[in-house]
Amino acid sequence: MAVLLIVEDDTATNEAICEYMKTAGHITLSAFDGEQGLQIVREQSIDLVVLDIMLPKRTGLEVLKELRQTSNIPVLMLTALDDEPTQAASFDEEADDYITKPFSMLLLGKRVAALLRRCGKSPELNQIQIGDITVDFGGYTASGQNGPIDLTPKEIDLLKLLVEHKGLVLTRSQILDELWGYDYPIIDRTIDTYIKNLRKKLGLDRIITVKGVGYKYEEQP
Repeated sequence: MAVLLIVEDDTATNEAICEYMKTAGHITLSAFDGEQGLQIVREQSIDLVVLDIMLPKRTGLEVLKELRQTSNIPVLMLTALDDEPTQAASFDEEADDYITKPFSMLLLGKRVAALLRRCGKSPELNQIQIGDITVDFGGYTASGQNGPIDLTPKEIDLLKLLVEHKGLVLTRSQILDELWGYDYPIIDRTIDTYIKNLRKKLGLDRIITVKGVGYKYEEQP
């Protein structure tokens, strides 16, 4: 769990990012202009900042420049400006990463997780215990009371993706993009087969079907 500051003047976007990051187990704080963002960083212990460039009062680049005078906190720039000079300026001021609007929440979450891992704030998910079953994501193995369970690498990758985003519904398209890539020639209903296999092999009732949308992983009460 990390404390994230979301500095974004669009209320709907700010709230959406916060809600998504909360489902990943993080604490979120919101700022809606550059001055407010700087004030929160001064007063709170923040692990990572998601920082929009086009902000009222102080631009994102101005905020970043001031931050870097006293802090090496990870900063991910968020903007609608998809041009090289703006991107270059962000990295000149020592931004850690950059993403343009419109963006996938899944991709944003992945980038935030990568930055947190890099600074030691978010350990890699290597293993999960589901009842009597242990799934080793790093070693691509699974075992239960009766010995090894035959899971394919893609089935293990799919389970890990769902667990990393527990409580959040992932669409079939999001799962395909993440595990196979945008251009891989595969139909989205293939995901249904992988889900069916996971449920059968692991006796798993934690993967929930959200009709017409996709799937989510839920911990048992």
